[in-house]
Amino acid sequence: MKFLSIRDLKTKSAQVWNELPDQKEMVVTSNGRPIALLSSVNENNLEEVLTAFRRARATDALAAIQYASIQQGTDAISMDEIQAEIKAARSKRKK
Repeated sequence: MKFLSIRDLKTKSAQVWNELPDQKEMVVTSNGRPIALLSSVNENNLEEVLTAFRRARATDALAAIQYASIQQGTDAISMDEIQAEIKAARSKRKK
């Protein structure tokens, strides 16, 4: 996988677009840190690529939520406690 700086993306954009189909993906960096991912797509695989990307983001978000739950100790809450929280939130919303 090729890494390129924002500067390279700006100054060598034609070269980047020409190389992208062969590279499949490139990581854009700012100050040496990754900030974006360029992925080669076409009209035949756009929906599949978007679905895979969105699935990966959702999986990452779920993992972050689970990690935060463990850190806060809320991973051990019983179903009765969960139902009580839901009921309290719904009653507040009705007011």
